[in-house]
Amino acid sequence: MKSLKAQNHSLANPEEEMQILEETLPGGRSDFKHHLQTIGLFPLRPTLLEIFQINVGKMCNQVCKHCHVDAGPDRKEIMTRETMTQCLSIIERESSLTTVDLTGGAPEMNPEFRWFVSEIRSRRPDMKIIVRCNLTIILANPKFHDLPVFFKENQLEVVSSLPYFTAMKTDSQRGEGVFDKSIQALKMLNAVGYGEENSGLTLNLVYNPSGAFLPGSQIELEAEFKKKLWDRYQIKFNSLFTITNLPISRFLEFLLRSGNYENYMERLIDAFNPVAAAGVMCRNTISAGWDGYLYDCDFNQMLDLKIDSAKTQHISHWDAKAIAERSIVINNHCFGCTAGAGSSCGGATA
Repeated sequence: MKSLKAQNHSLANPEEEMQILEETLPGGRSDFKHHLQTIGLFPLRPTLLEIFQINVGKMCNQVCKHCHVDAGPDRKEIMTRETMTQCLSIIERESSLTTVDLTGGAPEMNPEFRWFVSEIRSRRPDMKIIVRCNLTIILANPKFHDLPVFFKENQLEVVSSLPYFTAMKTDSQRGEGVFDKSIQALKMLNAVGYGEENSGLTLNLVYNPSGAFLPGSQIELEAEFKKKLWDRYQIKFNSLFTITNLPISRFLEFLLRSGNYENYMERLIDAFNPVAAAGVMCRNTISAGWDGYLYDCDFNQMLDLKIDSAKTQHISHWDAKAIAERSIVINNHCFGCTAGAGSSCGGATA
């Protein structure tokens, strides 16, 4: 295995990330394609398209160490109303879609965010709309203080990252003071009914490991989070999603700098789970980037791995038949979604 020069490594672009992922598996280990072949899942094919995940921009008020989007205040990529209108056309047309998953960056920082949400809700009243809110955006500026009320009025499901129930672990991953602001934002969401039993307002939290290891049991972590957050802060939420950190973007940089890349990839490969592989999120999901290009998942989007379809790679050329018949694009970062209990944007899968 060639030297990764871990101590001084800084990734320049997705192409360099792909080269590392393709050429530096530890100990001559078999690649992800081989693992799928051994269980009869290659080529990986989609099932029924149910989830439309839309990244409305990479601008964010935070710079989290584990962020696979490489989001931050200096990012200028923002989805336009024109591109959103093209997305709306697909949402109206594709009856199999049950969920729109809005992500970023901080999706709320897109100036068209509220218009887009309102349009989705008016055109598909039955649609589940998820917003991936980082919590601190609610307190970042007075113009965002009413977001909990806006979420409630439009019946959005809120999914928020909270790395841990203590300030030290949360702030080390997401920035100084983030934990206290997150607690305050969670209380504001609780105040309008989010997380309350029978309120119909769903508040889910996301746990990412803070280092080069796999998440623990989702069921056990959820119980611990619920007890600690209630006992200490009287905060309620519905479910906890455990998500494995994939070896891309900032987390890949961390693995290289800390010399943990080989060991982490070993962990992912050793934990390969055929059941999790069969249930990966890319099989029932399509991901749209801020510029309208289409990807099999949010992680492929960050590696610029567009869907494998000659007829349609952009929402302006949407072809439902071609999308349904495509082969899903894979690479070795996919081991992150098939390790252990599996990992998806909705938590464990197996």
